[in-house]
Amino acid sequence: MAPPAPPILNGHSETVIAQTCQTYNLTPSEFAQLRDRAVAAKATSYSPYSKFRVGAVLLSTGKVNNAAVTGERSSSSSEGTYTPGANVENASYPVTTCAERVAFGRAITEGHRGFKAVAVATDISPAASPCGMCRQFIREFCELSMPILMFDKDENFSVLRLEDLLPLSFGPDQMGIEGAA
Repeated sequence: MAPPAPPILNGHSETVIAQTCQTYNLTPSEFAQLRDRAVAAKATSYSPYSKFRVGAVLLSTGKVNNAAVTGERSSSSSEGTYTPGANVENASYPVTTCAERVAFGRAITEGHRGFKAVAVATDISPAASPCGMCRQFIREFCELSMPILMFDKDENFSVLRLEDLLPLSFGPDQMGIEGAA
């Protein structure tokens, strides 16, 4: 039996947004930036085959791996660094890369470690969740308690923690790697 779908929340209700922020330890400004930047990232999608645009943005906690090659390509604020990504399709469909993996690949290679939230935006309603491959990819770098905000075409949203999207997950901690997530 499939688990129940998460509730669709009103993305234009200040009360709903405030409750979400309190539940997931986000500020209203962080929430707004995650929503707006995920929607903006969606506009950069290369999706000529499916026409299914997806934008994602990560909010880092500010941890930076100084050994990584860094260049200021992500957008920083006093609250953290926002790293966008969009899906990039290919005529050979398995080569397609999802928005979430584009954003994480970019953030990791820029030296970011530690993430506070992920937001994903699509042109459908209800909102789409990250695919299974992306869920596992996110698991490599994030705590299971991290929220994933999923915005639909009208900016209404659902939110789940990674542990809800990927129960009984396998990650770096099972491999004896400390501090990976």
